[in-house]
Amino acid sequence: MNLFEVIFLGLVQGLTEFIPISSSGHLVIVQQLLGHESNHLFLEAINIGTFIALIVYFWPRIMSIIGDVLFRKNYRLARNILLTSIPAGIVGYVSADFIAESAFFGSTVVVMLTLAIIGVVMVVLEKLPKLSKADSGSALTAPRALTIGVAQMVALIPGVSRSGSTIIAGRFMGLSARNAAEYSFLASLPIMAGVTLKVLLENGDFLMMNAANLLIGNIVAFISGIAAVHFLLGYLAKHGLALFGWYRLALAAVIGVWLLVQL
Repeated sequence: MNLFEVIFLGLVQGLTEFIPISSSGHLVIVQQLLGHESNHLFLEAINIGTFIALIVYFWPRIMSIIGDVLFRKNYRLARNILLTSIPAGIVGYVSADFIAESAFFGSTVVVMLTLAIIGVVMVVLEKLPKLSKADSGSALTAPRALTIGVAQMVALIPGVSRSGSTIIAGRFMGLSARNAAEYSFLASLPIMAGVTLKVLLENGDFLMMNAANLLIGNIVAFISGIAAVHFLLGYLAKHGLALFGWYRLALAAVIGVWLLVQL
């Protein structure tokens, strides 16, 4: 893998991990365009950069949540984040090897279909009924937080988008678009921490052999990840998800044409 490819993959990872257009789907497509088979381990390793970006961006908020738990005995937001993390955490842990080895999770056809399906939901989302308003993640009831967790679990399928599925679920549960995005990012931290720990503990040889590429890829993912989070929160303060839905539908159409040409 040359320097351009490493930088490009890091950029795609950083931007699409947080913007709801599916990092896994874009990385499957990009690797095929670059002539590579999907390297699941490399992609997991450069996700460390986006994890650190999230910690840096939300550091004051994270400290506030820890303070709530330790000093103010306010456990509600921490409880909700834990509940949202459980479904995807369990399924991801149990099926990690299957996901890494299955052709389904590297399939361009699967990416095309899921991009289109979630895209349609995003376009029509504001016209669909929602539950009573919740002002923030801490205002969610336990069942609503767990429902968002089920949506996060579905995002293990490439093309769905973890941020996209949880923001959509958050909107149905009564959160505003911006608050749903913020809650989505906070609720992703436990799972991203688990994935990071697993990569670091189980793949020492791989990390050492690819140290230079991984360092560059993670730096690019970190910088672009912070930019993506900042952009999305600002955008969703004034707009909905329709723009990203139309992008997903357009990309799905392009992939469909590309697959037909290859027949």
